[in-house]
Amino acid sequence: MSKSTAEFVKWMGPLLDCLRDNGGSASPSQASDWIGDKLHIPEEKREESLRSGGKRFHNQVAWARQYLVWEGFIDDSKRGVWILTAAGAKATLSLDESSRLFKKWVQIHAQSRAASKDSKAGTPNTPTAKSKVVAEIEIAQLQTEEAIPPDDVVQSELLLVLQALTPEAFERLCKRLLHEWGFQDVEVTGKSHDGGVDGVGVLKLNPFVSFQVAFQCKRYKGSVSREQVASFRGSAKAGRADKLILLTTGYFSREAMKEAKGDGAVPVELVDGERLLALFQEKQIGLRRKEVFEVDHAFFDQFR
Repeated sequence: MSKSTAEFVKWMGPLLDCLRDNGGSASPSQASDWIGDKLHIPEEKREESLRSGGKRFHNQVAWARQYLVWEGFIDDSKRGVWILTAAGAKATLSLDESSRLFKKWVQIHAQSRAASKDSKAGTPNTPTAKSKVVAEIEIAQLQTEEAIPPDDVVQSELLLVLQALTPEAFERLCKRLLHEWGFQDVEVTGKSHDGGVDGVGVLKLNPFVSFQVAFQCKRYKGSVSREQVASFRGSAKAGRADKLILLTTGYFSREAMKEAKGDGAVPVELVDGERLLALFQEKQIGLRRKEVFEVDHAFFDQFR
């Protein structure tokens, strides 16, 4: 692959295949896992972290999705679900075709920004020469693969806010989140320690059935390990909880996910950073809705 093409281009074609294989849609984490499994991506590559704490491989897949959104192959109207459009359902992309698609949209956005800068400066709109420079800068930025896709900027900002809270404040916020999602009698114990229970509550399914729930909150940037999941389960046994929930701003290692579903043990419901943000967004906790418009470049393709 040439130096002017970002690594995430490799995942564009497989991402379309993934969504087709899953009936036309998938969650972001499902898509990353599907591609990783299908293409036999080594575990160490899939678990490699960015400086921000997220997974580098998942961020690459998210960038692949962003370009497919711009091309009109993926619908971005529903948060937290990646959905194939009619055009995307018919599309297959080789690596060369993905590379051309990538360069096309880098150039389009570079020209748009260069034209906008010229317009604000009161100079004629002659972006072609400038756009080449801007495009090279954008490509160089993308090659660091630390950047966040544009559609994920709000989620990234929210995640940074959550990670900046004190552990005690994060526990109180999780209490609010659980309450908003229908849990009753939610209390933060205030006596937590590493591996211990941070709070309890009641999940009432109907007038006859309810569950005692214990939860733990981990304000992490990186991975929650298998040992930490097992430790939480062990601590919760003393409280005789029916259900266990582990919430984190980070993510769970694959071994941790296996441990959470271990045979003969109480399952632990895992809520990672991605899912946590979706829960905050759906209830609009700490968020204000803002309507914005963006240029639909795919629409204008028919006139070019």
